[in-house]
Amino acid sequence: MSPASDERRRIREAMSRILNGTAEQSNGALTIVALAAEAGVPRNALTQRHPDLKNEFYAQVSARGEITDAEKRLRKKIVKLKELRAADQNELAQLRDDVEILARVVNQLTLENRQLRLQVAAPESALRSLPSQPRPPAGRSWPVG
Repeated sequence: MSPASDERRRIREAMSRILNGTAEQSNGALTIVALAAEAGVPRNALTQRHPDLKNEFYAQVSARGEITDAEKRLRKKIVKLKELRAADQNELAQLRDDVEILARVVNQLTLENRQLRLQVAAPESALRSLPSQPRPPAGRSWPVG
């Protein structure tokens, strides 16, 4: 028996075991990785040398109508990622709104500050500046009571 035909035989036997739920050398998942492990061949044997067997395996898996564990896991992950994306979009929209509001507040305070400085600088102003708060010398801090 040639090496290629022996490999094909082992792949077909592995297919049968996996599809019957009696895997011996793999985790029994309905995947090419598990099929290759079950057959004792490298994965590229299915993707490069025997793509017909790979396609046959996928066809048999699809015909069963069962969703593979990998597909179930990926579908759950997709749902979770969609939820996270929606939450991120909501947060981003809120942050954009906050930026607009904060920019308006900064502009308003800048205008008020400018007006107050002009009023303080005017000779007839009734406003006076408050003394600035003393600051500790560089590298030191004030004792906390």
